[in-house]
Amino acid sequence: MSSDAEDRSLKMVGLELMFLTPEKYCHEDGITAVELAKLVGLPLEEVKKKLQILKDKNIVRVKGINPKYWKFDEYNFQRLDDDDDIFHLLCNFEDVDFDRYFTY
Repeated sequence: MSSDAEDRSLKMVGLELMFLTPEKYCHEDGITAVELAKLVGLPLEEVKKKLQILKDKNIVRVKGINPKYWKFDEYNFQRLDDDDDIFHLLCNFEDVDFDRYFTY
């Protein structure tokens, strides 16, 4: 898998969590990896890897053990360095279809 495809899947997972509203998940603590994988249309194992990358950057929080509930951490995301690769990836909206996240 190319790094470009990996970046796209990381961006899909990150943006889905960033724009996730409470109406889209079943539990108040967040969304499970299985629910998220269905939303973004990626394999579960790939979604879990991307969630771990985002967790290592402290821009997603996890609650629970089995199942784990994931939530975007807006505060820590805004505190990321402007030069951070993941910050740039998630802030690049050139190819983003916002209709996927919002209903007008």
